[in-house]
Amino acid sequence: MMVTQNGPVALLVGAGDAIGAAVARRFAIGGYKIRIARREAAKSQKLVEELKGIGADVAVFSVDARKEIEVQDLFARVEETAGPVEVCLFNAGSNVNKPITETTDKLFFKAWELACFAGFLVGREAAKYMLKRGRGTMLFTGATASLRGGPGYAAFAAAKFGLRGVAQAMARELGPKNIHVVHLIIDAGINSEAIHQRMKAATGIEANEIPPDSLTETSSVAEAYWFAHQQTKDGWTHELDLRPAGENW
Repeated sequence: MMVTQNGPVALLVGAGDAIGAAVARRFAIGGYKIRIARREAAKSQKLVEELKGIGADVAVFSVDARKEIEVQDLFARVEETAGPVEVCLFNAGSNVNKPITETTDKLFFKAWELACFAGFLVGREAAKYMLKRGRGTMLFTGATASLRGGPGYAAFAAAKFGLRGVAQAMARELGPKNIHVVHLIIDAGINSEAIHQRMKAATGIEANEIPPDSLTETSSVAEAYWFAHQQTKDGWTHELDLRPAGENW
């Protein structure tokens, strides 16, 4: 499938090889110019080549989303060289699991800084540009930990609770100004190499032994984001949860 892109920009911050890559593919097919930001741009080179192979306008930047100046420079560069950021995804986070007595101050702060503070910086910068044009969509990736803190997840849950609060406050403030803010709770394991390795380490199960439909496909997450972005203003979703049918919730 070849795509033609003359439209606006989808800027994906913290776009790794699973959800971020899938969202990049979906919005590229939808006609958007794709700009990816992650700490190590080289890790997205295969994705860039894949998307260019179908005719997509795509570029990747090395950015530490925890650094205000780097986030500001990112938006300025993208707006100047690619065009208006119509869609902004924040997908960064660090899923850490440590007993509370082993959760150091540095670990707790790092989890909050990456999953919550960086989300605030990205959302604030996106708002500055979107408010000028009176339109835009912001997408924030949440998790089970956005709703409840499980054993060992004090740091991660605190960060994800915080990000949910940031997104909710932004939605209430910016919605009346025609900026759609969406928080998507991924209450599931994502079908990815990282999850396969984690499951094998925990249970010894191989990837080909995982029961069908027990993990959520990255393409399903991407379709949910695309759906939310396509909603008309009279029927906006702020929060959407996503899980396999067999997930215990």
